[in-house]
Amino acid sequence: MAQLRTRRYSPPVLLEYIAKTFLLRFVVLLAGLAIIMQALDLLAESADILAGDGASSESLWRYTVLRLPMMVGQVVSFAALLASLLTFAVMAQHSEIVIMQSTGLSAFRIIFPMMGVCAFIALTHFVFHEAVVVETNEEFERWKLADFSMESTLLPPTPASAWAVEDNKRIRVQAVQRDGTLLDGVIIFTLGPDRKVQERTEAGFAIWNDGEWKMFDVSHFNAEENTTKTAETEPWRTRIPPERFRALSIDPETVSFGVLRANIKQLEREGLTTTRLVAWLHQKMVGPLGTILMPLLASLAGFGVLRSGTLFIRVAVGLAFGFSYFVVDNLLLAVGQFGSLPPALAAWAPLALYFFLGTSVLFYAEE
Repeated sequence: MAQLRTRRYSPPVLLEYIAKTFLLRFVVLLAGLAIIMQALDLLAESADILAGDGASSESLWRYTVLRLPMMVGQVVSFAALLASLLTFAVMAQHSEIVIMQSTGLSAFRIIFPMMGVCAFIALTHFVFHEAVVVETNEEFERWKLADFSMESTLLPPTPASAWAVEDNKRIRVQAVQRDGTLLDGVIIFTLGPDRKVQERTEAGFAIWNDGEWKMFDVSHFNAEENTTKTAETEPWRTRIPPERFRALSIDPETVSFGVLRANIKQLEREGLTTTRLVAWLHQKMVGPLGTILMPLLASLAGFGVLRSGTLFIRVAVGLAFGFSYFVVDNLLLAVGQFGSLPPALAAWAPLALYFFLGTSVLFYAEE
């Protein structure tokens, strides 16, 4: 507050002071948390990294470069919560909040600059995730599949398994690659009228070429006759296009918002369930937006009557209140993925609930 004495003492100056103070603390805490998490993660994985072919100190640096963006993305909201608590606690301890309220500023106007900064942080977080994190996550998964080898010039594509249903067949694919045109480990279960498996067909891999599927290293097992037939190659008569396998196997954390939405539309056109992917699509928006709530949830540390020894308790309660948001958010995301709640409701409910609770607490504290 010392710098305020040299400037005009007015609400705009106070709001600018709050915003700058909060932003500085956020940046320091974000860097500190990300570095600590990265260091712990690197220590846990260092043995596997250095066991890769051609491993050296460059391997550790590459691991850090690929994992750090994800670490930063994971701690953005938590850093905003800690920065809010620290800002409110220091301001309350130095009676700055009381001085600001004496100028006519309400609690909501005091919080507004911090929430404005958090809105900018949320937008930056979303862009950073879409432009950087999804790319580094995918490259990291590919490098991990190569056993952290530094000698591989061409990393393998990231495989992802998938289940598909067609008439009386259940199809299991161990790895979907090349945008769905190459399938590794194909297993086809043919069910009878009693829903029991009549035949099991297994292929080493299947390739989409010239508008049709061809399976290689094929083995048929007939459960009723207890016989087995094999073939080197065999056409696969199925109506499932490569796009469906790609959409079914997608990992939401390694694709952008646009790619995820396109895959959801592909599955919806075919009448397939998209519950898990829709939940993640909404979470890609809700995750960054949760940062805006952090000053509101941390406001317990700054408002209300300050008595001896109560500041620490207020900070602890504010920390618990803010941390509970992350718990509820992850819990409802899991519930939404399994379809127990509509995916949109599961994703947005924590944001709406904690905005209401935070506003109610602030109204109560200001009385």
